[in-house]
Amino acid sequence: MGSKFTRRIFFGEFYRQLGVVWPILSAILCIMVGGGLVIGRIEDWRVMDALYFTFVTGLTIGYGDLTPSHLSSRVLAMLIGFSGIILTGLVAAVSVQALQATAREHNDRKPPD
Repeated sequence: MGSKFTRRIFFGEFYRQLGVVWPILSAILCIMVGGGLVIGRIEDWRVMDALYFTFVTGLTIGYGDLTPSHLSSRVLAMLIGFSGIILTGLVAAVSVQALQATAREHNDRKPPD
């Protein structure tokens, strides 16, 4: 079996698994973006800066070029960080499930020796 077939199984299974957790993922993304826009409003940042801060914080990169100075912004930034950790964990879990399904499918199709 070729790697093209294996990739097709993996991405098909990944897409199927993503459909299962999509409501949770979209809610987390909405919380992150909404929180980031509120932080941008409080800190008087441009929308693009607020979104940039949201995803840099949510992905736990944290460059430090934009930092909130108000207490309420800092609390929201913590919420964004925790949401990003959950989002990353869900995507990793979906990937693992897709890899397991790919391995099962690959073993089921393997001809006996």
